[in-house]
Amino acid sequence: MAAITASMVKDLRASTGAGMMDCKKALTEADGDMAKAVDILREKGLSQAAKKAGRIAAEGAVVSYVSEDGKVGVITEVNCETDFVGHNESFQTLAKSIAKQVADAAPADLDALLASEMDGKTVKDLVTEAVAKIGENISVRRFERFESAEGHVYSYIHGGGKIGVLVDMKGGDAELGKDVAMQVAAANPSYLDRTQVPAAELEHEKEVLSEQARNEGKPENIIEKMVIGRINKYYKEVCLLDQEFIKDGDLTISKLLKSKGAEVVRFARFQLGEGIEKKQENFAEEIQKQIGK
Repeated sequence: MAAITASMVKDLRASTGAGMMDCKKALTEADGDMAKAVDILREKGLSQAAKKAGRIAAEGAVVSYVSEDGKVGVITEVNCETDFVGHNESFQTLAKSIAKQVADAAPADLDALLASEMDGKTVKDLVTEAVAKIGENISVRRFERFESAEGHVYSYIHGGGKIGVLVDMKGGDAELGKDVAMQVAAANPSYLDRTQVPAAELEHEKEVLSEQARNEGKPENIIEKMVIGRINKYYKEVCLLDQEFIKDGDLTISKLLKSKGAEVVRFARFQLGEGIEKKQENFAEEIQKQIGK
């Protein structure tokens, strides 16, 4: 049996983030073999991760990465259970490294990303190790990757990772790119321009607006004109190019871009936790589960 020294325990703890006693036990079980001890801790981490996988992870961060030449940009949402962990340095480092991995590996989907390798380990394994180390369920939820053919990609992160935006833009400069990204973050457009609004959605909106006008007692002969005016207002809400520029209400985004000789090709906007139903904890029930098994 190999002697397990304090230095070995310290090194294992530094490389895995596991507890002191867990490291000592793993080294003892592995007869001092550091690599085998790491595997033992990872296996235990898998077990811990399985228990935590049922917890809802709706906190975390949206992070971005843009290549030095500005040709590739990524936003990704990585979730955890609490806002506290979302601001944890280890969690932030993991999230940012995953965003860069998306840029470098160009995975086709989330499964491909999780199976891709970073520093000799899969992204899935790195997330599992983080779960064991941090003690919360962590999941990579989604990503968007833009590779600009003729322009550059710009990003903007708002509220410390609450909202993330990517903009693929031809022409203009970095300042304009940031302004447009901030516009998307603040005004939350659904589409780039009017051509992207689905016909069914537009027809539904017209029906709702027509009924509103009737309920207001407007005669049929002017309802159509009213609906046209209100549809234009609707476009200003949902289409980026129709929106008023948040820094200058006299300009639309379309006019702003035209004045700078620029064109937005596409954009993406992630808001942290959107669409995730947060679990309402019943603490009395939780305590009962723990003491009344």
